[in-house]
Amino acid sequence: MVTGTGSQQHPSIGTMPLLKRWQTAINTCNCPDIHHADTLTRWLVISRACVFSMTFTSGLIGVLLAAGIGAFAEDTLFRAFLALLCIVGLVAAHATNNLVNDWTDVRRGVDTEDYPRAQYSTHPVLGGLTTPDALLKVALALTLLDGVIMLYLAAVSGPLVIAFAVAGLLLSLGYTAFLKRWALGELTALVVWGPLMIGGTVYAISGALTPEILLLTLPYGLVVASVLIGKHIDKIENDRPVGVYSVPVLLGQPRALWLNKLTFVLFYALIAGLVLGGAAGPWLLVTLLALPRLVTAWRVYSQPKPAEKPDNWPVWPLWYVGWAMYFNRAAGGLFILGLVLNLVVPV
Repeated sequence: MVTGTGSQQHPSIGTMPLLKRWQTAINTCNCPDIHHADTLTRWLVISRACVFSMTFTSGLIGVLLAAGIGAFAEDTLFRAFLALLCIVGLVAAHATNNLVNDWTDVRRGVDTEDYPRAQYSTHPVLGGLTTPDALLKVALALTLLDGVIMLYLAAVSGPLVIAFAVAGLLLSLGYTAFLKRWALGELTALVVWGPLMIGGTVYAISGALTPEILLLTLPYGLVVASVLIGKHIDKIENDRPVGVYSVPVLLGQPRALWLNKLTFVLFYALIAGLVLGGAAGPWLLVTLLALPRLVTAWRVYSQPKPAEKPDNWPVWPLWYVGWAMYFNRAAGGLFILGLVLNLVVPV
């Protein structure tokens, strides 16, 4: 399940240690008495830092894949610096997307007090945490930061860095503007968190990219897409009236639930194929240790959503997305472990 507990379980902001505030915001997308919290805590909530773990995971997978093709054999510290720039740039881009998405959905009337976005977390604008202008200014500042990082990495590793970055920006803006409205948001997540983030990181660090690397970007990209599918299942009844025709809206809930079960299975099918085909070392099979979480998520996806908020569930009324993230975090962490083991314990 999603880590963390609901804000009602925590002490007031005045008695909560600073690090605990940040942890709560990162774990639950919220924090008690958020209007009186410190600036960083508020912006962790505003930017939805609770989902940045997926971006960090994609970046780290890219770093390890670059290591696997020898990128760190020479100039190790310099390559580590490039890796750090990549991860900072990716997280900044993800934050920008979230800010622009909230700004756009408020203007279009998608986000309202009754819409799930304003219920599972304090909405940046509707909840009075900031203003639309501030959202845009911070998004612009983060985009400028990404632009500087992009130009530096392109100068070091090659112009293909620009292609990856621009493609990511266009898909990000396209998702907010129309892709999620026309059943393309889920595919966009697969492409962005897979080939673009992971493959782009490999190229930015090493200046090289192979077909095998691109194939290795797909399993984690797929389980990121599963998180978005889960979120859109939770929002079917809210999305349809406002003209957001996501894949779950078009399929209907029963078929959409089976679609996400299929993505969980395809994650392992892809890994098995990559290992058997020689594109990945056998240690990647350590991801099988996430099977108990898949079984748990499968059971949840086979049952109706609870009628009322379960105890200690932090993102209600969202439900299925939490269990997709539950599997995602274990699968992503074990994928990283498998890559590390392939590097240090070759078979």
